[in-house]
Amino acid sequence: MSASPEASAEQAHPLEASDRDLVDGLLAATTPTDEQLVDAARLLIRYDGFPGAVALKADLDKVIKLWKLSRDQLNERVQQLWAGGYRPGQGGSMETPAVGSGFDASDSESSV
Repeated sequence: MSASPEASAEQAHPLEASDRDLVDGLLAATTPTDEQLVDAARLLIRYDGFPGAVALKADLDKVIKLWKLSRDQLNERVQQLWAGGYRPGQGGSMETPAVGSGFDASDSESSV
């Protein structure tokens, strides 16, 4: 016997646990930074149409409502940020880079 379609319909996303921490931080932001706007937009894209992560998707919807933005307004603001030269980590910490591995190859050979 196979599992019912209802039981298997919701999937677990491999990044859901780390994204949950990020979404919790977004929920705490009353006035979002550029980085938080970009994070919210990319997470909305990541989970759009994903058959699972229902609570996380609901919290992302809460985030943009808290910021008094529609999804279209959020996307427009983020597009303006990118067009204006925004790059992840330029103004903040690189502890958790949004893009790339965070590996700096120049450190691997220079300390020998």
